[in-house]
Amino acid sequence: MANAILLISCPDQRGITAAVTGFVFQHNGNILHADQHIDDQTNTFFMRLEWAIDGLDVSAEEFARQFQPIADRFAMRWHLNFPDPAQGEALPRVAIFVSKQIHCLYDLLLRQRSGQLACVIPVVISNHPNAAGVAKDFGVSFYEFIVTKENKAEQEQKQQEILRRERVELIVLARYHQIFSRSFVEQYPDKIINIHHSFLPAFAGSNPYGRAYERGVKLIGATAHYVTEQLDEGPIIEQDTTRVSHRDSVADMVRKGEDLEKVALSRAVRWHLEMKILRYQNKTVIFD
Repeated sequence: MANAILLISCPDQRGITAAVTGFVFQHNGNILHADQHIDDQTNTFFMRLEWAIDGLDVSAEEFARQFQPIADRFAMRWHLNFPDPAQGEALPRVAIFVSKQIHCLYDLLLRQRSGQLACVIPVVISNHPNAAGVAKDFGVSFYEFIVTKENKAEQEQKQQEILRRERVELIVLARYHQIFSRSFVEQYPDKIINIHHSFLPAFAGSNPYGRAYERGVKLIGATAHYVTEQLDEGPIIEQDTTRVSHRDSVADMVRKGEDLEKVALSRAVRWHLEMKILRYQNKTVIFD
């Protein structure tokens, strides 16, 4: 049976942990995981609480209603994920967008099939045909949309229709080389994860490995982040790096960088699915 998860952020003060954990205990909840963090710079308290719902004496709606006075007392921003026991464990539904490079797509599909990613991937959407065979091999529906400046709005509308029909809750850009419109992004706040083939904010743009090679860098990296209206400026979820040297060609850097992209993106997706990410301002807290 799935567990309930509560994410909290609020101004720090005495008694928050006691109030929240005591409330769960009063309703016969068995706390399985608890993690918290205090940002001293902003005096902000963050918490992730996970507990078993087996034996809980209230419904999700009643739990939320009774918890609201506690949230009001501490000026909390909070999000509760409370599964319905009657429906069983409903896995999140994820859509993957991809262009020509398919290494991240392969990696995500393999991890999902092996059970590393607790989700359902019903659809792959692309602006190129390269990923069609991969999607077919994994039994996933594939849609190709050639996007131009003239048809962008129309194509996005068709993509959104597919996402609604498939009840998609998370969009993963696995090297998708198209920029979504503002209206598209606004419909999925903190629900679009992108992998950037660079250690942001340095070398942002379309050819970071070539620019890194020209600069003679000794480290290259990859950055997974939430998508916002500002290109490559969304809250960073995960980053990874590896050393390179004067002996590495651009092709070597690309090969090493693709390995980093797969790892950073899969971690970001897994943490999102497990509700271990809490966004505040333009940053994220990643809970254990």
